[in-house]
Amino acid sequence: MRKSYLIKTSVVFITLLITACSSAPVVPLYEYPPDWKETDVRQKTIADYSKYISGKKLFLDPGHGGEDRRNTNKKGDVVEADVNLRVAMNLKKYLEQAGATVFISREIDKTVDLGYRSELSNKSGADLFISIHHNAPGKAEDISTNYTSVYYHAKETDFEHEPCNRDIARYIERDLAYVMGNPGGLGSFDGTYSDYNIYPGQGFSVLRKANIPAVLVEGAFHTSHFEELRLNNEEFNQIQAWGIFRGIGKYFRAGKPEINFLVDSLKVENNFLKFSWMVQDTAGINPKSVVVYFNKEEKEFSFNKLTGIVSAKIDLPAAGDYPVRIIAANKNGNHSFPFNKKITVTDSKTVNISD
Repeated sequence: MRKSYLIKTSVVFITLLITACSSAPVVPLYEYPPDWKETDVRQKTIADYSKYISGKKLFLDPGHGGEDRRNTNKKGDVVEADVNLRVAMNLKKYLEQAGATVFISREIDKTVDLGYRSELSNKSGADLFISIHHNAPGKAEDISTNYTSVYYHAKETDFEHEPCNRDIARYIERDLAYVMGNPGGLGSFDGTYSDYNIYPGQGFSVLRKANIPAVLVEGAFHTSHFEELRLNNEEFNQIQAWGIFRGIGKYFRAGKPEINFLVDSLKVENNFLKFSWMVQDTAGINPKSVVVYFNKEEKEFSFNKLTGIVSAKIDLPAAGDYPVRIIAANKNGNHSFPFNKKITVTDSKTVNISD
């Protein structure tokens, strides 16, 4: 009798345990962004950002593809090249709905040579270059590391570093990490990284060779045992693209300074070279952010807060070509796009300026 009772009790207990487990709530792999979940709200959001995105030109670069499909998770069923393409195509759709012109390095699974990607972007006339990737750790057995990051070229201490690239990276990182529910990694305060962290003194080819503002997005680690559950989900790829789209929209909404050379301002007077630029932004210019370089050396200048005119006066150099560069940020913290010109001094002491 006792043995029979124990058997019956055990069966009941196991049945209750199975029932309890099967009725437990399923933990969602991702949340729907409030401004994306409902179609009408999503369209309104796109319309709101179109005020700042419409007319802009963007070049998207889904990394890898074609002969380069080796980056996968451990099981081999999450292929980075495919995830990159799905995110990029969804981003293209959102940007075009907002009135942007979008160029893209590939729309199908095909081989695009690494050097050709930046060449295409430079020829496109785009305002921004965004390369889309997903990451992997240094050790093949690591299936836990996972975070969202965005890379910009060079470090702040390097002359070739363009502050606008990090501005763009920050906006995209913040919204992409938010919609994915991911951290930005412990190697950075805000989730943005210099590509010199990966290849010291070189950086990523697509960023180094880009002549336009450029960032490289690492959406997540495709090797992560968590991410492999959702990176092949088309809906989740749409949400990833939405995060990048929102970051781009907020970046353009914050504005950026426009720098224009003042015609006929380049003169030689009393053995001095004088030149002036107009720096303007609706958000206002931060005077402390303005920097003027001549032949890669920082020079003194004057800045008129009322007119936005930047003027410099330097000793007239010997005949030759000299690069000139100006950087300025608005009061929202966004820096001007790369502004690089060339001043040519001739033997006759005449001067001219060119791109």
